[in-house]
Amino acid sequence: MRTAASILVIAASAALSACSLGATLADSPHSAPDRQTRRPIVIGHRGASAYRPEHTLAAYELAIDLGADFIEPDLVPTRDGVLVARHENEISMTTDVASRPEFAGRRTTKIVDGISLSGWFTEDFTLAELKTLRAIERIPQLRQRNTLYDGRYPVPTLQEVIDLQRRKSRETGRSIGIYPETKHPTYFDGIGLSMEEPLAALLRRNGLDRSDAPVFVQSFEVANLKALRRLTRVPLVQLFGGPADRPFDFVAAGDSRTYAALASPAGLAEIAGYADGIGPPKTAIVPRNAAGESLPATSLVRDAHAAGLLVHPYTFRNENNFLPAELRTGDAANPLTPTLYGRALDEYRQFFALGVDGLFSDNPDSAVEARRDFLAE
Repeated sequence: MRTAASILVIAASAALSACSLGATLADSPHSAPDRQTRRPIVIGHRGASAYRPEHTLAAYELAIDLGADFIEPDLVPTRDGVLVARHENEISMTTDVASRPEFAGRRTTKIVDGISLSGWFTEDFTLAELKTLRAIERIPQLRQRNTLYDGRYPVPTLQEVIDLQRRKSRETGRSIGIYPETKHPTYFDGIGLSMEEPLAALLRRNGLDRSDAPVFVQSFEVANLKALRRLTRVPLVQLFGGPADRPFDFVAAGDSRTYAALASPAGLAEIAGYADGIGPPKTAIVPRNAAGESLPATSLVRDAHAAGLLVHPYTFRNENNFLPAELRTGDAANPLTPTLYGRALDEYRQFFALGVDGLFSDNPDSAVEARRDFLAE
């Protein structure tokens, strides 16, 4: 798992040819994607969350139907230790829990990763209780159309996501992957709900504990990934936050290193000892100035490849609100402008040209189209 030959990004089905996903054992997975032999992967970020409320089976299935190679469930545990897909363990922004009188007494305040949060938390609900809730759109101010689907979909378990991945792989003839993220592992360790062991056990039960399985596991923390390295053989990805931020396990241990330090050549060499790739914010690759305009690209992709690491940046979205200033469209004075689509295809192409091995997208159909155009050039 710690050499170039040990990482397998899923081979394509025969119908799509061996270039259909990303790196294979026959190719070096740490070099920039070769346009003739392989493609950067498209990861449906929380599903197709531009079109359906995130982390629902409907969002994941739509992402696959739109061409995503992987779907990404963020994982948090229930009180009875079941891993479920939610963006955060505080669920008032992603479910209808606040409108459920039977759970009014569960509202509380907790300190999660050093931040005080008030609301409802998955660790205070059994799976049976959580299954009575329904998902809602997390950012309705930008994605008002998604509110059409509020109240329709339950919270899925990781097992249900795996079951969907298998079914859609059979139906489409494509090898669909899963890309789970462990959320707040230090916090959950501290309350007796460690995620590493249940996740590794679930991968084993489903025949996915293999170096060539269609799986990546990602985390913003370091100790969590090092523990998973001992428990599973699947590829691991170190996520980066803002450059001045620190992994919370570093904060808890008094380690002063920041994500900027981890992104240095020395930091990347250390990461290569326990992980197979990095997941930086896209601004770590193409920074922006105070006006939101793109600056020249950094050396991060090149440095990571030199360390033998894959690079999967996040998060690509079509709305002006998430694009650099030069790619936004419409009248800036119009209050609807942030929700309108800008020139997102140009941004995808820029990152493909910079050599990323894959990327996370809320709009996987746009990412797939941009990739197709890029590879055809």
